[in-house]
Amino acid sequence: MSQPSSTPMRFTLGKARLHGDLCLPPHATGLVVFVHGSGSSRHSPRNQSVARRFNELGLGTLLFDLLTKHEQPIDEITRQLRFDIPLLSQRLTGVVDQLSSDAQLRELRIGLFGASTGAAAALTTAASRPADIAAVVSRGGRVDLAEPSLARVRAASLFIVGSRDLEVLELNRAAAARLQCEHQLVVVPGASHLFEEHGTLEEVAQLAGDWFVHYLR
Repeated sequence: MSQPSSTPMRFTLGKARLHGDLCLPPHATGLVVFVHGSGSSRHSPRNQSVARRFNELGLGTLLFDLLTKHEQPIDEITRQLRFDIPLLSQRLTGVVDQLSSDAQLRELRIGLFGASTGAAAALTTAASRPADIAAVVSRGGRVDLAEPSLARVRAASLFIVGSRDLEVLELNRAAAARLQCEHQLVVVPGASHLFEEHGTLEEVAQLAGDWFVHYLR
């Protein structure tokens, strides 16, 4: 299957202008919004690799920057904005609201694919927009940072953690126990926090893709 072309998108949320790239395969069966982790962006080769896998499965993808072009270099130094879950989830919610009002996209069920602190923002947004978010997948996510929202999440949620990411694995187990929606925790053998080991990111893409295909149909 040939890779569908990417369409630039811009989201204006108050004073913040966020940029994204939308990829829609023909007859897309759902739309996955990427909520990247600490210090990452829509240009991440790893995120783009996973997005291509989702596209091959017939899923649309949106990769967008949670921070503005002025905020990103500041965050590289202070590392504070990437942990500001209320700010990140507020922006993600604004993007979801715009997608839901788009005539071309409103018929597609939305899933959120979050990594690291982005997973906390994804779960927080899913809790605040239960009618709009059908599924959430967390990759090595700091899902504990969404603790105030966990019991209100209604979207089917998959937590994927590496077996070598021991601290995050314990945090994910505790967070999963707070969920009252359909959920699953999957441990990828031999993987560390960033899933840099051979074949582990591909396994994440397969697990997440299957989850989204099932719940976004």
